[in-house]
Amino acid sequence: MANERMNLMNMAKLSIKGLIESALNLGRTLDSDYAPLQQFFVVMEHCLKHGLKGKKTFLGQNKSFWGPLELVEKLVPEAAEITASVKDLPGLKTPVGRGRAWLRLALMQKKLSEYMKALINRKDLLSEFYEPNALMMEEEGAIIAGLLVGLNVIDANFCMKGEDLDSQVGVIDFSMYLKDGNSTKGSEGDGQITAILDQKNYVEELNRHLSATVNNLQAKVDALEKSNTKLTEELAVANNRIITLQEEMERVKEESSYILESNRKVTKDRTADGHALTEARKQLKEETQLRLDVEKELEVQIGMRQEMELAMKMLEKDVCEKQDALVALRQQLDDLRALKHELSFKLQSSDMGVKQKSELNSRLEEKTNQMAATIKQLEQSEKDLVKQAKTLSSAANKLIQKHH
Repeated sequence: MANERMNLMNMAKLSIKGLIESALNLGRTLDSDYAPLQQFFVVMEHCLKHGLKGKKTFLGQNKSFWGPLELVEKLVPEAAEITASVKDLPGLKTPVGRGRAWLRLALMQKKLSEYMKALINRKDLLSEFYEPNALMMEEEGAIIAGLLVGLNVIDANFCMKGEDLDSQVGVIDFSMYLKDGNSTKGSEGDGQITAILDQKNYVEELNRHLSATVNNLQAKVDALEKSNTKLTEELAVANNRIITLQEEMERVKEESSYILESNRKVTKDRTADGHALTEARKQLKEETQLRLDVEKELEVQIGMRQEMELAMKMLEKDVCEKQDALVALRQQLDDLRALKHELSFKLQSSDMGVKQKSELNSRLEEKTNQMAATIKQLEQSEKDLVKQAKTLSSAANKLIQKHH
């Protein structure tokens, strides 16, 4: 990790130095097609990726430096503008693409050095994203942040909407930084030794980068082979499942045919049951109508019975009244008989004339006979009333028995 940090720092030095010299010699505003500028962003991307805590995925590790760059707006409020601009760009779909856009906007704003210094000074926040021996956590990161101050002398202008930052491959072109020792200006030995050491470090970093690329590709190949094997097994299982489903479908078709035939039979049975039900309903309707007629007749009979009971009560009352009258007449008859005896006795003992007594006696007997006839008539009327009451009672009992 120490060698990697040293090599990345040397590459950043040469990239920043070459970019400044070429931009000053060019004498115009730089755009995204300028090769030294493209290589500078590639080197910065490698520096920011060094020592990242990546999440394990199916094809290896997924490392993105957008997370730490997104923290800058909390440390420097001026960075909120470019962070919001990056999030609003419609063409960016990956965190890597957003990180690349952020670096370009920070360079255009000439605040890249300030933002990187503010981020490096907060090791407590960076520890969430980087390993303890990552470049951003060590002294080399602070040196690179200081070197970025020199980029404030150049002007750059980028069009983010037309550039595909998500799918760019960040490969360092080491040939841009390898120099021929004979063409180096000056004859001082220290300069030659430094150039040779720098070339040695670049070659080592190139080899390390190529080795890492080969390892990543080999890991991807192994993962694809495992995935292919797994997919083959899943395909075999799927074929077996398809065969099972086909057999199940045939069985379901047979069951459906049987169920359809059964439904047809049930439909026929239901039709026969429907006719029987219609007949039963018709019969029930007739019986219901007959019952209603019987109930009406019963109500009429009950009314007649009530009328007959009322007539019987009136007859009984009349009988009672006539019995009372008969008792009163018998009492009067007894009184008359007593009077007759008394008159007879007086007649016998009195000195009245026989003729007068005889006439009086005749009148009394006539009166007595009339009263006896009246009594007989009342007794006959009483018998008739009793007979009529018995007849009415018998008729009422017959009506009650007929109703039950």
